[in-house]
Amino acid sequence: KQRVAATIGAYFDYVEHESGAFRLVFESDLNNEAAVRERTHRVTQECAEAIRDVIATDTGLSDDEAMLLAVGLTGVAHVTARYWLSTEGGRIPRDAAARIVSQLAWRGIGNFPRKDSV
Repeated sequence: KQRVAATIGAYFDYVEHESGAFRLVFESDLNNEAAVRERTHRVTQECAEAIRDVIATDTGLSDDEAMLLAVGLTGVAHVTARYWLSTEGGRIPRDAAARIVSQLAWRGIGNFPRKDSV
């Protein structure tokens, strides 16, 4: 649960950061450049793979099953943080938004029990 919350929180921190790096990379014409698009895809893939490794270790799921869940969690973080930044940032504080999304993600992933608790 803490890892899910930390991951979602880190993503919200990234999209909110004053440097604007998130907007530059994901919401600008730079993403039309093949090299930039490939690099952002690779970084997203590496994040999902790191999450997959934790899920597979904790649950005993196969790498393919764990990767599917990891991509889902990565997508939830990405899409909800972008939505929050573009429409909700002024109405829902960042910490509250990250907490709400973390609860959603945890309640879903939490249904896959740790293999050592079975």
